[in-house]
Amino acid sequence: MSDTPNDATPAATLQQELPFALVYGQEVTQIPQDLYIPPDALEVFLEAFEGPLDLLLYLIRKQNIDILDIPVAEITRQYMSYVELMKTAHLELAAEYLVMAAMLAEIKSRMLLPRSGEIDEEEDDPRAELIRRLQEYERYKKAAEDIDQCPRVGRDTYVPVVAAPEARARKLLPEVDLQELMLALAEVLHRADMFESHQVTREVLSTRERMSQILEQLKGQHFLPFGRLFTAEEGRLGVVVTFMALLELVKESLVELVQNEGFAPIHVRARSE
Repeated sequence: MSDTPNDATPAATLQQELPFALVYGQEVTQIPQDLYIPPDALEVFLEAFEGPLDLLLYLIRKQNIDILDIPVAEITRQYMSYVELMKTAHLELAAEYLVMAAMLAEIKSRMLLPRSGEIDEEEDDPRAELIRRLQEYERYKKAAEDIDQCPRVGRDTYVPVVAAPEARARKLLPEVDLQELMLALAEVLHRADMFESHQVTREVLSTRERMSQILEQLKGQHFLPFGRLFTAEEGRLGVVVTFMALLELVKESLVELVQNEGFAPIHVRARSE
């Protein structure tokens, strides 16, 4: 048999006291005795009204009063108690409410004053204008509440935003017609001709000198083969100059060309005087 201390407490019954605040990292579990809380540090607003008509409508609905038969005295008393509270808390909000309070006081005084039967028939109910304004305000407030119940984007519904995948469409190249290609080439050649430059060089070979050389070769020879007048080393330019010189000599009747038969070799000889 084991001895158990009488003052032992089960672990399940132990409850650690939780802190209600952290001050500079230190847990605070008890309110300091010297803590001072100003009277205006905490204010609780249970109802928020958007104007004097909203307050009147709230008082009427709270007591289930018929809006067409308003007890002006009781409503005025409750209304003034709220105005006094507003004067104490928010002076800047009490101005428009004081105007309604004056209107209620006027209606109340008009209803308390004794009137004769003739005046009662001619005058309307002093509450008529107030009832009309309350009914109109109630209609607009009910419409605003109905609109507020409608689904609203950002409050009741949210529009999903999904990034579209990157489109990789194959770009179809246009077919090029052969005629269009030729026109483009002609335009390029035209632009090239506009920037073309010509370099003029002095003629190396002279036709007159070659004429003299040919006459010199024909001296003392009756016939000279046509091919022997040309030198391959001079290139195409030398061949052309020699041929032009030979034509000039034939034109001036200084030499003549002789061919015995068709397709036979051509010979050149100097003309005798």
